Amino acid sequence: MLFHRVKKFCLLFLFLNVISSCVFFRPSPAKLYKRALQNKPYDVIIVPGVPFNGQEWSMPMKGRVIWACHLIKNGIANNVIFSGGAVYTPYVEAQVMALYAQELGVPKEKIFVESRAEHSTENIYNSYCMAKQLGFRKIAVASDPFQSTLLMGFTKRRFELPIDHIPFVIDTLAGIDDVYPKIIPDSAKIADFKSIIETQSKWYRFRGTRGKNIKFEKE
Repeated sequence: MLFHRVKKFCLLFLFLNVISSCVFFRPSPAKLYKRALQNKPYDVIIVPGVPFNGQEWSMPMKGRVIWACHLIKNGIANNVIFSGGAVYTPYVEAQVMALYAQELGVPKEKIFVESRAEHSTENIYNSYCMAKQLGFRKIAVASDPFQSTLLMGFTKRRFELPIDHIPFVIDTLAGIDDVYPKIIPDSAKIADFKSIIETQSKWYRFRGTRGKNIKFEKE
């Protein structure tokens, strides 16, 4: 068991280093985190979803959920919106992440779920609309450095309220990685599931990743 945990930790650490080194990230995650500490607390953080295989969380999901819990527990954010539908597997990504966050000690009343998004741009837009409806004004995206880089242009162009980014910092995340929550994911599983690969063409999915399928409403 100990060997298995050490192996998983090493794989996670390797994953974090790969995604951070393969992206020319400016400003750096550390600088953005320092800025977030100065601007805290945020009313809410948006955490985009990751597919779930029904057995255990993947390294990307683990990193995002643990980082979100860190931000909540340390008073950097007051609430979290997990976003993501059942896209590639029958499990609603946002609901699975919410279950893990609760197991890690985040109060249920601080967790909100947006379960319609199929692409990262929709994660942001749908969650932003939810945040405004809930009365949240100070908003940030909390994800990995790679995804944050891809979404920065989108968040800067589209929205009335500013959206900050708090990508996870590898050194900080590695120090809190040694957690192994267990969940029962049945409540997050939907019946009669069809993968997005079956329901959407490659071109339509490509448009979705760029936010082209979103019907933006006037703010």
